[in-house]
Amino acid sequence: MSEPRSDADCAASWCADDPWCGLTCAVDVLGHKWHPVVVHRLLARGPLGFGELADDVGAVTNKVLSETLADLEAAGVVDRAVVDDRPVRVEYSLTDDGESLAPAIEALQDWGERYLDD
Repeated sequence: MSEPRSDADCAASWCADDPWCGLTCAVDVLGHKWHPVVVHRLLARGPLGFGELADDVGAVTNKVLSETLADLEAAGVVDRAVVDDRPVRVEYSLTDDGESLAPAIEALQDWGERYLDD
């Protein structure tokens, strides 16, 4: 597991003294439409190239997927590695912090399925 992040690492550091600040920080990372989907797919399938991830996610545009991956990389959730230089192939994987999101992603998935059934 990586080192715990400080309040300064979270965009929601303005609420550091409030009991709900951790939730605000988590939503800052996962609260965008495609962020939890990308984390979910990387949890399920492991490291993926951009094209594989785009095919797996489906409805997202390349521009939005690229922005999503950049956001998740900046948040320390996704790692980007060049695995071949001819032609250039980039692979995305979860960091330890990204892997640690598994219980939260599973809980969100379970809640969403129950909500859809109602």
